[in-house]
Amino acid sequence: MSLRNNAVKKSYCAFLRGVNVGGINMKMADVCMIFESAGMKQVSSILASGNILFSSEKEKSELKPLLEKAMSAHFNYEAFLFIKDKDEVATIVNNNPFPADPAFHVYGFTGTDEIEKILLKEFEKTEKSTGEEAQIIAKNFYWKVPRGNTTDSIFGKILGRKSLKNAFTSRNIHTFEKALQKM
Repeated sequence: MSLRNNAVKKSYCAFLRGVNVGGINMKMADVCMIFESAGMKQVSSILASGNILFSSEKEKSELKPLLEKAMSAHFNYEAFLFIKDKDEVATIVNNNPFPADPAFHVYGFTGTDEIEKILLKEFEKTEKSTGEEAQIIAKNFYWKVPRGNTTDSIFGKILGRKSLKNAFTSRNIHTFEKALQKM
């Protein structure tokens, strides 16, 4: 009996960067099909912004290059995705330092090692809107920004830099909450 037969399926969420913005349009049903073709199980999507739930016996370190390659080949673009298991998504949700406030959006970020430090450094250099804040908790970067000011804020513009596109993606904290509920 091989070790692979004894492997345990783990639940994951892949957060795709730049999906259905900037001319990269795809149907989540097609994305789910690509994940299934790559061997993922129990594949489903949350919202249309590139959040794919799935399970796999593979190690997380194997999944990112496998799925990025499959996505890039099928959709003819350079795919970037960031994979979190259920515990990691729970950490992002449970450590959100900002209380709910209808005047603000709160974003969580996921990305490469140490990206939270780079983001905080960039945030600290910018002029802020009233009430705009950022914090790092448990190696996760959180950003609170007034509603309606996300893309217009100075920090929001920094987030769109091409030099950072392969380093992180962000989601409204409610998206992480929805992912966790479905995992």
